[in-house]
Amino acid sequence: GGQHRLGIAGTEYLGNELVATFQIESNVQADTGGGTLASRETFVGIDAPWGTVKLGYFLGPYDDISPLFGNVPTLTSSILSTASIWAQGFAAKTAGGFDARLPNSIRYDTPDLSGLTASLQMSLGEGTSYPGGVHAYVLSTGAFYVNGPLQVGIAYERNQDARQNPVVNGQGLVDQAASIAAGWNFADFRLAGVYEYLRYETPLASGATATLTRNFWGLSGTLALGPGTAYGFYGRAGDGKGTALTGTRVAGLAKGPDTGASQWELSYTYPLSKRTLLYAGYVKIDNDANASYTFNINPYPTAIGGQPAGFVLGTVHFF
Repeated sequence: GGQHRLGIAGTEYLGNELVATFQIESNVQADTGGGTLASRETFVGIDAPWGTVKLGYFLGPYDDISPLFGNVPTLTSSILSTASIWAQGFAAKTAGGFDARLPNSIRYDTPDLSGLTASLQMSLGEGTSYPGGVHAYVLSTGAFYVNGPLQVGIAYERNQDARQNPVVNGQGLVDQAASIAAGWNFADFRLAGVYEYLRYETPLASGATATLTRNFWGLSGTLALGPGTAYGFYGRAGDGKGTALTGTRVAGLAKGPDTGASQWELSYTYPLSKRTLLYAGYVKIDNDANASYTFNINPYPTAIGGQPAGFVLGTVHFF
């Protein structure tokens, strides 16, 4: 399988330094035929001196952490996506993931303030409500600072009532994620790192809730090598902890010993022209005996303790 994208975008100057923007981006299955209209970044918005507002279906500020440490030479896509163990990116919101496009979203991005920018996005759970008129939502926020060779970002996301409590009907569970990442550009080398903390609510038989938590860290290096770019990454998730019962699972994360996992990968990106590139890479996820993480893009069904690995060869053309 492959990741193929096709979209249209445009702007219109409205006067008084206001610019209307729109984009419709779709998945295209060029290898098997078919696709889904507006299934990727799709929005309308306004750019102004006071910032940018957009409405539609798109990724949140939490995802903006990923390019700080992720496999940018391959556009952080394919099975080489570094949002696999980080953010449990392979999992939907209803399964505990933190790297999904958010429907019914409104987002505000500040203008650049001497290298500092901030973003806030709210996604409303359309048609999902609970006793007392409470509606499910996702809140995603981030702040980023760029100064010469230094880039730093911090982000937080809250999935309010995204998952359902099977013990208590009509009650949702709250998931939270926080990340901090930084990178430094040397002459021909970039070093970056990331730390993430996940916290899930999990149900108990009594109807109460317990917590399932996890720490993750990762390091990456990007090197100008010949005419192209080499990239390497290693990330490690710790065991699931908290007050949840041993064996409690949310997506690939479980409570107890031997529930950690590692992801490592290498890739090389080769430019054929200013608009066309080739890339190749190898990735492996080493699940401990009781973990079940898998790839974010093109996820492979992974049994508990599985060791998914793969080699990818891709090409990209920019219109």
